[in-house]
Amino acid sequence: MTRRATSELLLVGSLPAESTETALRRSAELFGDLVFALPDGETGPRGGWVGFERERLIRPHPDVETVRETESPTGVPRHAYDTPVFRIRDGVKELHWDTSPRVDAALASYQEFRSLRDGGVIPAHLRFQVGLPYPASALQAFQGDFAADYPIAERGYANLVAREIQRLTTHIPATDLAIQWDLAYEVLDMEGVLAWTAPGAWERFTGPVERLTRLIPEDVLVGYHLCYGTFPEWPMYEARDMSLLVQMANYALAHSGRQVDWLHLAGPRYLRSEDDSFFRPLSDLDVGDTRIYLGIVLPVDGIPGLKRRHATASRHLADFGVAMYCGFGRQPGQDGEQTMREHRQAVAALRG
Repeated sequence: MTRRATSELLLVGSLPAESTETALRRSAELFGDLVFALPDGETGPRGGWVGFERERLIRPHPDVETVRETESPTGVPRHAYDTPVFRIRDGVKELHWDTSPRVDAALASYQEFRSLRDGGVIPAHLRFQVGLPYPASALQAFQGDFAADYPIAERGYANLVAREIQRLTTHIPATDLAIQWDLAYEVLDMEGVLAWTAPGAWERFTGPVERLTRLIPEDVLVGYHLCYGTFPEWPMYEARDMSLLVQMANYALAHSGRQVDWLHLAGPRYLRSEDDSFFRPLSDLDVGDTRIYLGIVLPVDGIPGLKRRHATASRHLADFGVAMYCGFGRQPGQDGEQTMREHRQAVAALRG
């Protein structure tokens, strides 16, 4: 296997920009020589990540009903247990969606990407990166009767994703495309901290690995983003070490049915920057030529903190790139671009 993702930096997904055009222009300017692909920033209503699927895909379905709305006084959920709760209507055995609003947005953004690349704003070698939520993350609002509803919803969502992968690769050349599976609630589910789920967390992760990733054409770059979430703060749950992420990464590499080009593993809070026990499981990664990106860029302690985490991780993993612990669209900084500028400075500091 030849390594195809070789860059020093990964942009996880969301960016602090008001529009797709702004996100693409600024990220090309700041990171064009550091990355292999550019996301469109997940701007606007996609800024709430799977809240977009909840409101634009699931809520409108005629066979889905609302059990409880958010209790937030502003109407905007404040945390995972404050989101609206859905259930499938009695007697319904199958859910079907025609198309995904996220893929609609991606295809529109790709036209912007091509226009900017043709105009020389985006370097010619960069791909267009699309993040797709994994099933348990996309469907986390089915908390009313999870054990009964999730299998039905997951079948419908998996069928949708399979068709939408084909639509993406029909309208975007495979050599222009990079697809990232985004997982957060799956990780939390396996940590056993989601009260609404049911037994079978491992299978909710492994099933899509085996069934869906192999549907992506080989010329498309593919990666996994394994995270503990940022809703409402990073992390939603702090793990004792990276052993679960390593276990998931090794399984994904062994069972995806095609080449996996990169893996993003979220890092720790700043207090564990020099905690060998947190990073030690990295020595168990079996990744071959897959590029590893560690999410160890944190906005709270700048370059000194990044250097401490990088030095600790390097004792257990010889070669890796870096990234923010998650997307950083909800961390705009003082002027909306401060975090983006600091991102580049952090990578430059590691070079020096």
